[in-house]
Amino acid sequence: MPQIIDDKSEHCIPFILECLEEHRRKYDGGEEVPPFFLGLNGVQGAGKTTLVSTLHNTLTTSYPLITTAIVSIDDFYLTHEDQVALAKSNPTNPILQHRGQPSTHDIPLLVSTFASLRDGKPSKIPVYDKSAFSGQGDRAPESTWTSVNEGQEKVQVVVLEGWCVGFRPVSDEALEEKWKRAVAEEKKGSYDGQLGKLKFEDIKTVNDALKKYDEVTDMFDAFIHIDAEDTHYVYDWRLQQEAALRQSKGSGMTDEQVIHFVNGYYPAYEIYTDVLRSGVVKDAKGRQLRLVVGKDRRVKEVHKI
Repeated sequence: MPQIIDDKSEHCIPFILECLEEHRRKYDGGEEVPPFFLGLNGVQGAGKTTLVSTLHNTLTTSYPLITTAIVSIDDFYLTHEDQVALAKSNPTNPILQHRGQPSTHDIPLLVSTFASLRDGKPSKIPVYDKSAFSGQGDRAPESTWTSVNEGQEKVQVVVLEGWCVGFRPVSDEALEEKWKRAVAEEKKGSYDGQLGKLKFEDIKTVNDALKKYDEVTDMFDAFIHIDAEDTHYVYDWRLQQEAALRQSKGSGMTDEQVIHFVNGYYPAYEIYTDVLRSGVVKDAKGRQLRLVVGKDRRVKEVHKI
């Protein structure tokens, strides 16, 4: 797999520092400054993990020190028991038979964790074990969760990262319009997406679930979106990742399994990418950064929204 070189942090770090400074100026009156919450969305395989690692290392070693907590939305997946129950209650919906989609996260737990961090209280950030139950996954025991604000400097920056972070629900009318257009293209035989292959009620279930995610998205002080010139690149990127995994570990998904895996996520890109591009931070002009990457994962365009 081609090496992912981080050419994104050079754009993201100045943006974060500028937004953080603006955030701190709001509290010049002497009251305690609450943490700065940053949402980070990245198309799967675009180099988000590398970027997050660089951001954390840079912020936590900068002068003055900026205590940073990196939180993955993946660690807030439902417990295995609850995921099984969700799948059984939606037996004909293929995109809810496994974790990943909006509605497969424990949003009340995420909201309460963020509220605790915002108040500067001792907090525990969950850990999710993706290897449990033969890869179906389960929440790890609380004894393994990450503790913050306990005996150390309080967290000043909270970064929530994930492929669906920042997705906002669209209206039923807009959703149906997108779906009908995809179905029409599918019938013509010229369609290269996945949305048109699903039933409307399947995607409506996910879109309705996203309304609860707004409570999290509304907490963001700023947002970074790692976009792709063509969202179909996600197929190539995931194929490359799994090929490298098979070579290094001796195991991994086959190419056919990778395509099936990505197919399950692709309808969400068709529905919500435009939402992300238009901006998701309310009343916050200039506090969303969109980096558009090419097939080589390198930044081709930078937009401040």
